[in-house]
Amino acid sequence: MSSYLTSCEKAARAAGEVLNHWRGKFKVREKGRADLVTDADVAAQKAIEEILIGDFPDFEFLGEEGPAGVSRKTGSPFCWIVDPLDGTTNYVHGLPNYSVSIGLAEAGTVIAGVVYDPVFDRCFKAEKGQGAFLNDEKIEVSSAQSLDEALIAASFAASIQKGSSEIDDFVNVLTQSRGIRRLGSAALNLAYVASGCLDGYWAGSNKPWDVAAGVILVQEAGGIVQGYNNQPFDIQQPKIVATATPELQAAMQKEISSS
Repeated sequence: MSSYLTSCEKAARAAGEVLNHWRGKFKVREKGRADLVTDADVAAQKAIEEILIGDFPDFEFLGEEGPAGVSRKTGSPFCWIVDPLDGTTNYVHGLPNYSVSIGLAEAGTVIAGVVYDPVFDRCFKAEKGQGAFLNDEKIEVSSAQSLDEALIAASFAASIQKGSSEIDDFVNVLTQSRGIRRLGSAALNLAYVASGCLDGYWAGSNKPWDVAAGVILVQEAGGIVQGYNNQPFDIQQPKIVATATPELQAAMQKEISSS
């Protein structure tokens, strides 16, 4: 395991300890309608930033809770992309499906990442060319090739409107697939695709920190990650379709082509 991934895991686990400590003690604020932030988010990001900048002082740092989402610029091609608490609404309500997500990008391409589930102490991790792991066990995507055999997850914008194309896409996939789940953490959704618990995931309203770590997990587990309309995935515009197989990718792209 590289020093990048070692630091990444160390920071994610430290943030997980912060989240566990803050459970039931935090204050909640709204960034927007149905878009929450807590004292725990901020404290967890601080813990992550201290470790990663301490280990790699020249790297840039992009965190959800920084001013306008940007915490630190240095001119380095390397950038940590961090969501200290992905699934804040679940966390606030005591639903145990949230995570810490840390990805490392080089010149815009994610090369390492960790998604840490502090409730069940599950650390999903991957780096380019080295495979994907859950704790120390290698993981792989499923073999699902068609929607009718696939369990799919989706994410929506916090302020989704009735009659939007996102809802149309949801109905399209719902009627073709074995089932859809809206679990509330994009990072965990991607980790579950990487480990074969889910067969696919799509979203049109994510931010880079929601998906950076999950992208490398899926890719290193053997899966396919694209943008909408079969476009290459772009971390700066992270509309995402992640699937276990190329065949399932094609089937999902067909159903969400309206977006």
